[in-house]
Amino acid sequence: MTDVIFFDLDGTLVDHRSAVLETIGRVVRDAPGATAPAEELVALWWALEARHMREYLAGECSFAEHHRRRVRSFLPALGEAVPTTPELLDAWVAERYLGPFAESWQCYPDVLPCLDALSRLPRGPRLAVLTNGDPGQQRAKLARFGLLEHFEAVLTPTELGTAKPAAYAAACRLMGTDPARAVNVGDMLESDVHAADRAGLTGIWLDRGIDFVTGGPSPTPVEPVLRIESLTDLPGQRAG
Repeated sequence: MTDVIFFDLDGTLVDHRSAVLETIGRVVRDAPGATAPAEELVALWWALEARHMREYLAGECSFAEHHRRRVRSFLPALGEAVPTTPELLDAWVAERYLGPFAESWQCYPDVLPCLDALSRLPRGPRLAVLTNGDPGQQRAKLARFGLLEHFEAVLTPTELGTAKPAAYAAACRLMGTDPARAVNVGDMLESDVHAADRAGLTGIWLDRGIDFVTGGPSPTPVEPVLRIESLTDLPGQRAG
């Protein structure tokens, strides 16, 4: 019987990719001195996000600094001068990116029906969010859509001291459960499913029909995986 279900957040509960692309698309449209076509600038931001997020998760910089590193690399291509102090960089991030980004968040329509169905199960599993994101930003997303009350815990590298994949073992310890009785649900085939399986959990792939990184079609698994196309398929599959 499943004791705990961990949910990834970005790409699973909240549409992170669309929010990023909408926000940066707006930034690019408002930059008359851009040195590259709009689609190249959006792709550049996406690549910088991935690169500097990895540095943050590796403990090489703070969450704020990972944003500053993105902006330092991005602004020359945007045709803008790079602010000379951390404070000015932070101001650019807050005004030009984080504010509009938060306005662009959208919760997937299958999330609340799934959580409501799980809450009605007799002896249903405990629920937690397990995300590599910043705790303040991730909690703000959950609060925006009334999701916080559904979860016993919101676990990030700040609480666990490590990011996925090592976070799976740490999350199970914190929740007081055996990995064999835990499920992890997420949209990333490697980090949410295969890595969870290797840690002893049951990984379930939420295949939303798009590759989170490339925006192209979903990847093809090289080995069989548990797969759902909507979170509403989850309660009947593994929550008993």
